[in-house]
Amino acid sequence: RLTHVLLTHAHDDHVTAVPELLAAHPEAQVALHPADRVLWDRSHPDFAPTLDLADGDVVQVGDVELFVLHTPGHAPGACCFHARDLGVVFTGDTLFQGGPGATGRSYSDFPTIVASIKDKLLSLPPETVVLTGHGRATTIGDEKPDVEEWIRRGH
Repeated sequence: RLTHVLLTHAHDDHVTAVPELLAAHPEAQVALHPADRVLWDRSHPDFAPTLDLADGDVVQVGDVELFVLHTPGHAPGACCFHARDLGVVFTGDTLFQGGPGATGRSYSDFPTIVASIKDKLLSLPPETVVLTGHGRATTIGDEKPDVEEWIRRGH
């Protein structure tokens, strides 16, 4: 049973299928951080998300708690979802294997994404599996040296 559509951010490649999901599951809540409404409205001006995400929120999925981490940079309302008990974090486009997500899109900012990763993700246990919005899985421990290098370079 689909109860929530949790969005890491509102770039079109991540939200295009939402109307189709809602058509099949009209009871589902669409959850998005309000800072990403500017992006959401570009793709879906006719309806709004039904649930605002905020840093520190906990979303229950079956017997798993997902902790919301607001990680702006790739998008102003970008969020990651940390399943502590599973040792997994869903990072959307905030962190990929090899470093931070892209910041060449509208409303994105490289220093902000690096700060988000440093402040919110690098503090997770190093063995935490990172499931990204695109590409291969990695771990916080594997990505930490690359991100720390970005920080040292002042990016």
